[in-house]
Amino acid sequence: MGSSERQLESWRVGVLFSQTGVTSGIERTQLNATLLAIAEINAAGGILGRPVEPIIYDPGSEPKKFRSFAERLFQVDRIRLLFGCYMSSTRKAVLPSVEGHRGLLFYPTLYEGFEYSRNCIYTGAAPNQNSLQLARFLLSTYGNRFLFVGSNYVFPYESNRLMADFVVQGKGKVLDEIYVPLHAQAKDFDKVIARVKKTSPDVIFSTVVGSGTAEFYRAYRAAGFDPTKMPIASLSTSEAEVADMGADVAEGHITAAPFFETLSSQAARRFVASFKAQYGDDAPVTACAEAAYFQVHLAMRAVAKCGSDDPEQVLGNMRDFEFDAPQGRVRVDPENNHTYLWPRIARVDGQGRFQIVWNPGVRVKPDPYCVVQSLDDWSVDEQQLIRS
Repeated sequence: MGSSERQLESWRVGVLFSQTGVTSGIERTQLNATLLAIAEINAAGGILGRPVEPIIYDPGSEPKKFRSFAERLFQVDRIRLLFGCYMSSTRKAVLPSVEGHRGLLFYPTLYEGFEYSRNCIYTGAAPNQNSLQLARFLLSTYGNRFLFVGSNYVFPYESNRLMADFVVQGKGKVLDEIYVPLHAQAKDFDKVIARVKKTSPDVIFSTVVGSGTAEFYRAYRAAGFDPTKMPIASLSTSEAEVADMGADVAEGHITAAPFFETLSSQAARRFVASFKAQYGDDAPVTACAEAAYFQVHLAMRAVAKCGSDDPEQVLGNMRDFEFDAPQGRVRVDPENNHTYLWPRIARVDGQGRFQIVWNPGVRVKPDPYCVVQSLDDWSVDEQQLIRS
């Protein structure tokens, strides 16, 4: 191959986000953000004069398909860098393939923590970057009696275990834990609503994901509960789920995340404007999409620096710089492959938009095993409360 041909050869990267299935709503935002970042890079001349070429498959929200497509990407398509996965079950399905082929997975989703893989870069929030702050806010604002509701798979179980630890630290009590099927229907929440009525918690902590989220919030509203007194608080209810359920159903409920579509910084406004210009004014821009977006820029900047997509070289070079992401300046922690992020808490307003109610304005070092920080590290004295 001549030098001119080599110069035009593309950087092929794998992309695995579900366009169908139970979590397709949120994963489509991640896919769109990934493609937006690639388009920006290519419009600027690519990486070292070579375009980035995404090789995309739709795993349909099924872990087995994620694993199968990951194998195909590494064995047949010969990619070395993989961007993808939402549910922890899909990440866990893909990681053995990534590690076996000595590739590198970029995972842009909040998760339950307590994991490290040399072959994975975690760009979503770890528990000390969302759960800890959310627990402190809820205990100080609403009360200490919690009811947990989650989907029946690994992330909700582990997230609830961590949240229970934080609640107990704050002298609170978990009244019950209830789990519904991953593909939950409206009827699956009958027992949840009955339990809420019986226990009258101060807060409902939800780790329901995917299409079942809207069903849960609709059931809550139909039951006549008041979110100003007993909100649903979540890590996984984003702009995508709010768009699905509607503003009237979502109003008053709370989410913790590093990014919200309503952030007013120049970088955030530019990202949201570009996203909506590409995918439509009504396209939801989520924290998971923002992580999917900035991780592509991080990865390809490392490729440019080392002149190779060799995972070992990319990994080594990625740890040497920071990136001005829409949420704020981020970087990968060389100790654990997780990312320094900016925790925030927001409440949904009457127009279905997240309005920030707590923003400490600090970047938090990732602590995926929660061995350093405690509830006492986070004061809510300066939070902006919006109770109306």
